[in-house]
Amino acid sequence: MSERVVVKNLAALSDGPVTVSGWVETVRDQKKVQFVVLRDESGAVQLVNPAVREVDPEVEGSAERLATTEAISALAHGSFITVTGELKHDERVKLGGIEVKVATLEVVTAANPETPIAADSSLDKRLDWRFLDLRQPKQALIFRIQTTFEHALRQYWIDNDFIEIHTPKLMASASESRAELFEVDYFEGKAYLAQSPQFFKQMAQSAGFGKVFEVGPAFRADPSFTSRHATEFTSVDAEISWIESHEDVMQLHEELLVAGFTAVKDKHGEQISELFGIELEVPSRPFPRIPLAEAKRIVAERGYEIPRADDDMDPEGERQIAAYVKETFGHDFVFLTDYASSIRPFYHMRNAEDGSLTNSYDLIYNGVEISTGAQREHRVDVLVEQAKEKGLEPEELEFYLDFFRYGVPAHGGFGMGLARVLMLMLHETSIREVTYLFRGPTRLAP
Repeated sequence: MSERVVVKNLAALSDGPVTVSGWVETVRDQKKVQFVVLRDESGAVQLVNPAVREVDPEVEGSAERLATTEAISALAHGSFITVTGELKHDERVKLGGIEVKVATLEVVTAANPETPIAADSSLDKRLDWRFLDLRQPKQALIFRIQTTFEHALRQYWIDNDFIEIHTPKLMASASESRAELFEVDYFEGKAYLAQSPQFFKQMAQSAGFGKVFEVGPAFRADPSFTSRHATEFTSVDAEISWIESHEDVMQLHEELLVAGFTAVKDKHGEQISELFGIELEVPSRPFPRIPLAEAKRIVAERGYEIPRADDDMDPEGERQIAAYVKETFGHDFVFLTDYASSIRPFYHMRNAEDGSLTNSYDLIYNGVEISTGAQREHRVDVLVEQAKEKGLEPEELEFYLDFFRYGVPAHGGFGMGLARVLMLMLHETSIREVTYLFRGPTRLAP
């Protein structure tokens, strides 16, 4: 048997013998001819087989052709097969202008005839059978886009002399809020699943690494069922030394996203248009910047009063300010800056002129927060006092506070949710659609 060729490479081949493998998408079993649409990881191709319904002893190979005809008639949707046959270019074939005339067919694994999900199945049902759901071209494209996006981010980091780190996901104490920690047994004691790589990104600054990044899992024990929350998610993090303010972090964030969006548009723009019905735009720099207090005033003038009393935006407020930015600046992104210290972690640096504010930001994309960034506090005495204000015990943070007792440059960084970016990029309604295997308060399988 000749070497397998993936479907996307067939068009460049000349007519002749070829072997393809994939799963059965459709079968049209007509009296005189059979058509099978075979799909693999790269695309779909039409297989054609002149049907033989009975053995003709005067025709050589008649028995083999009958066996092939019967095998095709019995094929269930989703069965994996390998076919060797003759590749033929024919512009009359709607599916790519090529087809393969079947010579031999091997059923690698037969599928159950009744599939558990359909095109109109609920999202929860589709997630129960995620491996089948992911066979759909639209769903599979999401993860090719994710691959391209992550590769572009990593290329930007490498080109700009960042160091990649892999931080531990088991911690002895909280990095932010103890209320959102998953506690696990750890030999004779307790450990916690990391909410973010925050502490260890900062340790790298004390180590003199200068610029670091990580793409890895993070965990939040948040019993939320919204379309944008998960208990386990992929966090995209970066931290840099020698900054003057959070403005340096925002500039890094812009450059990184432009690199990622450019790569996705260049490689997948046509497919995104075809399967998602959207024209992906690469954001222009600089992204708009609006202090939070001003953003809240703008939202109020648009007729929406933010009900929260904790100085933060709520989801509707985020949608309203995003709409304003789109109308005013024609931009899908906006940095909301100068958040109150009362709602920011203890390690965010306070504003030098107004201690009630922090040198921090949230990045809003298409009306949803995707990231938080900030300049970090690097003075250990200030860190101790701010931790106490947040109800944290400095004794439990000694390992972290030690990072700042032996010299550390001014630094800052951000953490960004990968699934939220993909969800908003593709105009999907839930991160469940763009997460390979979603984890939430009521989902631990598959």
